[in-house]
Amino acid sequence: MDIVATDFDQLPTALLAELEAAGLVAAEVYADVVRAIAEDVPTEDVTSAATIPATDLGVADFVTREPGSIAGLAVAELVFRYVVGPEVRIERPVADGTAVAARTTVLTVHGPTRSLLIAERTALNFLCHLSGVATATARWVAALEGTGARVRDTRKTIPGWRRLEKYAVRCGGGVNHRGSLSDQALIKDNHVLAAGGVVAAYRAVQERYAHVEPPLLIQVEVDSLEQLRELLEIGVTSILLDNMSPDQLREAVRTSAGRATLEASGGLTLESAAEVAATGVDYIAVGALTHSAKVYDIGMDLRPDGA
Repeated sequence: MDIVATDFDQLPTALLAELEAAGLVAAEVYADVVRAIAEDVPTEDVTSAATIPATDLGVADFVTREPGSIAGLAVAELVFRYVVGPEVRIERPVADGTAVAARTTVLTVHGPTRSLLIAERTALNFLCHLSGVATATARWVAALEGTGARVRDTRKTIPGWRRLEKYAVRCGGGVNHRGSLSDQALIKDNHVLAAGGVVAAYRAVQERYAHVEPPLLIQVEVDSLEQLRELLEIGVTSILLDNMSPDQLREAVRTSAGRATLEASGGLTLESAAEVAATGVDYIAVGALTHSAKVYDIGMDLRPDGA
């Protein structure tokens, strides 16, 4: 077996600290990596075991095939440290959040050739997907440049990958919305329907969590200017404007007059982003940052050690 399966407490403390500083939970990332490797290699890599001598050493360069933004390098490094063990040598010429051109080397790994090939796909799965999210986010950030609006993500994430994907959004220059249903309240149309109106729904949440410290953040979704006015009258300070036209958004901003943070949502595209942002809203909610991000193209180029 060419997998060392390095224990969590044997990983470099600097790598674990880097993951934690990025807003991730290092133990969770480690568990994700262990599961991914177990899924990919239940017993052994039968192809590499048959074709590559156990003593062969190699160097793997991770090279971009297109322009984009990078996220997930520390996760990819953890994959190699788990598989290869302490003898692995890793170089990172760039940092997460860096905008790179095509043919840029973003990671170089030295180790036994068999082990490098075992870790390749898992490392690329993490790195390419997270860089895809960062790249998609960076495009929205660029589309909003010159306006006061910022792009914000949603909970439309791959199950189990939410922290990772939201980290990638930050790498691309975006802003995170809530990370779970427990972080803050977001009163949507179904809540409004069940409660009997936007004011009733807001009051219900406000009363239930009145004594929580720090105070629970409450955002309310509206689909009409009438609902917006009702909420402003009772002092609601965070409002999601769902599927409104630019004219409606401008009127909402004028009506709010700075009393509430306003977020536009629903049917937004890169082509319409600047027009929507120019209405004066504070945020643009884009689920596509995570649920529709194109995988970013990075390849692993293997060469003999010393070549």
